[in-house]
Amino acid sequence: MEYYGNRLCISARELVDGGIMSVPNYKAMSNRGRIDVVRRGGGAAGQYALVAVDSLPRDYKAKVQALYPDGDLTHLKGWVCSNYETDQAAVVFFHDKSKTGVELPQDKIHEYVVNASVLNCCIRLYERAATAQKLFGGKYNWEQMAKAIEALREEYGHTLPASTLRFRKKVNEYKRDGYGCLISGKFGNQSARKVDYRTERLILSLAVLPNKPYNSTTHDNYLSFVCGELDVFDLKTGELFNPNDWTDPKTGEPKELSESTICNYLNKPANKVLIEQSLTSWTTFMHEQMPHMHRHGGNFSLSQITMDDVDLTRKLRDTKQRVHAYYAYDVVSQCVVGASYARKKDEGLVVDCFRDMFRLIDKMGWGMPAGIEVENHLMSQYKDGFLQAGTAFPFVRFCAPQNSQEKYAEPLNGAKKRSVIHKNHEGIGRFYGKGKWRQEYKKVSDETNELYEDKEYFSWEQLVEEDRRDSYEWNHQLHPNQKKFPGMTRWDVLCECVNPTLQPLDKLTLARYIGERVDTSIRRNSTVKVCYEDWWLSDTSVLEKLRPNDYKVTAYWLPDEEGKPTGVFIFQGDKYIDQVEKVKTYNRVMAEQTEKDTVNYIEQRKKIAKFSKYVKDHAIDKVGILKPSETPVQAEAVMLKPQVTDETPVASRWSPDPIADI
Repeated sequence: MEYYGNRLCISARELVDGGIMSVPNYKAMSNRGRIDVVRRGGGAAGQYALVAVDSLPRDYKAKVQALYPDGDLTHLKGWVCSNYETDQAAVVFFHDKSKTGVELPQDKIHEYVVNASVLNCCIRLYERAATAQKLFGGKYNWEQMAKAIEALREEYGHTLPASTLRFRKKVNEYKRDGYGCLISGKFGNQSARKVDYRTERLILSLAVLPNKPYNSTTHDNYLSFVCGELDVFDLKTGELFNPNDWTDPKTGEPKELSESTICNYLNKPANKVLIEQSLTSWTTFMHEQMPHMHRHGGNFSLSQITMDDVDLTRKLRDTKQRVHAYYAYDVVSQCVVGASYARKKDEGLVVDCFRDMFRLIDKMGWGMPAGIEVENHLMSQYKDGFLQAGTAFPFVRFCAPQNSQEKYAEPLNGAKKRSVIHKNHEGIGRFYGKGKWRQEYKKVSDETNELYEDKEYFSWEQLVEEDRRDSYEWNHQLHPNQKKFPGMTRWDVLCECVNPTLQPLDKLTLARYIGERVDTSIRRNSTVKVCYEDWWLSDTSVLEKLRPNDYKVTAYWLPDEEGKPTGVFIFQGDKYIDQVEKVKTYNRVMAEQTEKDTVNYIEQRKKIAKFSKYVKDHAIDKVGILKPSETPVQAEAVMLKPQVTDETPVASRWSPDPIADI
């Protein structure tokens, strides 16, 4: 019998020679299709005919089973052989000392890998009900499976149990516990290990002492402890460790470990992570050991702004200090959209950067950026105000303190410094940098031994001007993602890929939180004075918003590049009152008036006309009063007073022409 085309077959010669059927009987059944001849005999190769056993009638099939009692295993063995493949994950597992707990010999690794691969076939067949039905003639048969696996022992060299129950138990242990259940107890027994779990934890504790001992020192401390020369205690509980707990149970001698053994355990990857976490600072461990978030870029400019500070490398001539700069980048285009400079890293530096960014946005006619990511150091004071989500920006993210990986501005600062600033100026780099990024400074030999000689110092104006030129060059370089933005510079991406869902620029909120302010008052029911200039109220009805007998207001505005106010808004306390307009004067000398003066004159006349209309529309109705002692005739005499009407001559009116006083 043999396996052919996934079916158990018997040759036609064996059917005849075995006395199962005669030649005429075979030919008749074959011609009538009562049996399935899966391969015809004859031909140049001299092949013999094969008949599928499962196609034989019941009586003939019984004779075949009597002639070949184990013939049904052929099909099962063939399926296992065709589905057997080396488990590569098992190869990795049994070679990994940190997972097995012990270094396994190569012959044992091979044995365990074969066992795992065979068991994988058994489990795969168990999970395929249709295949099991075909192979076993019903449900999964553990006895037949165990016999088939046993028959393959010599072929594969596995060491799985021959007993059906033990084999079945091993399969279930493997499904539950994985590769570890295949390791012999003599390898996995912790009591037989010289370095058990408790000893390993002691070694790690001795390796993370505050003085950061070397591995050799850790080995010396361990030997001193087990010999009673060094006391070790738990800092949390105060428990004093007993050296007798680290003795060989057979000899009673202290458990001696070589320096190489301790080094091996300290260098295990899982242990090295724990050691680094204990010995390094939080920021160092976070930047060098901890996993980090993986992100991808957006599609539209002004969808998010990222901000961060930086110190210009070159120093000032007057103070020998560095200029502090603050940058605002657009995340998608990587453009510098705002920059500010100061001698101190304080609130003013941040506010100036915001102002510079919004001046550009206002000039270009763009909308309010949809989101922003900022640091905690200088921005925390705005959490409940300007940088509260929904106040100015719909989306606001405060990055974790000292986590430079989170802010996208950090790598952009570095890229700009390496690609543009280093190319344009001398002395750009790091004292610990490598190659051409390394900058060395000569130390001054004085009593402090802390000063260094710098090659050159610069003025404030020169440093700021050159940095702005560097930012301009950075903005107009090709965007690094040319696959996404072919042929476009960073500035092109910023201008042409603006997010279409941006809200209009909210100048009121910006002026309120990051603008200049001054206390002033409303004069003559029409103007306020801001920066030595008069500003019109938008309408006389604004007076209705003021508190009783209180004309004092606070004016807020965003300054332009020259520091002059633009878009002035007035508040009374926290209540918004009005956006005022600058009073545009005209030349009082008529002979020198221009067209601009005429336009300004007309605009002022309109303001005064609106004021007059408001007063007329809201004029108080006259009433008469009548005392109880007065007669109606006396009351009428009181009411008979001259009335001023539109027909009354101008000279007889009490009010002068208001224009004459301007």
